[in-house]
Amino acid sequence: MAEDEKIRILVADDHAVFREGIRLLLETQGGFEIVGEAAGGDEAVKLTRSLRPDVVLMDIGMPGMNGLEATQRIQETKPDSRILILTMHGTDEYFFRALEAGAAGYVLKEAASTDLVSAIEAVHRGGMFLYPSLARKLVEAYLHRVASGEQKSAFESLTARQREVLQLVGEGFTNQEIAEQLGLSVHTVQSHRIQTMNKLGLHNRAQLMKYAVQLGFQAD
Repeated sequence: MAEDEKIRILVADDHAVFREGIRLLLETQGGFEIVGEAAGGDEAVKLTRSLRPDVVLMDIGMPGMNGLEATQRIQETKPDSRILILTMHGTDEYFFRALEAGAAGYVLKEAASTDLVSAIEAVHRGGMFLYPSLARKLVEAYLHRVASGEQKSAFESLTARQREVLQLVGEGFTNQEIAEQLGLSVHTVQSHRIQTMNKLGLHNRAQLMKYAVQLGFQAD
């Protein structure tokens, strides 16, 4: 990967030693550039606005504004920056709240040495990365809604083209790539995506991606 193609990363964590460890881990891998560090949620929001990183590594438990609030604030103001939660919290509550806030991925700190690089690359490509045990919980929650009929009626309201777009979103393709695969204009793809979101009651690309993953539309 060329110098100017490095993935630009902001690390938000209130422990300086941990931030330094992440810096060393990623810089020895190559292909990554740490453009800033934040010790709290407020600072993470401000630095995301000014530095425009490709990916923000976001801890949850930080002083002042926590990582979930910061994630939601960033998604509201700078949606092009992808948020990857990097936390010690492996509970359902934090996991689902992070996805609802707009996070594109969720990695436990205990797995950082093995999963972080692939997680960053996945979310940077526009996909999602979910820690395996938590991904299973997401599928279980979806299956519960299917059993109740809630998801089935919404999905069945989609046209064949909208389902194609939804599948490609789940596989991590950008609007441009989807347009090329389906022989459509980018504007038409965007229109299908917006109509799909409206039918499913979703409000942003992260929620659409989450829905697609729940249906099993996820890149290998």
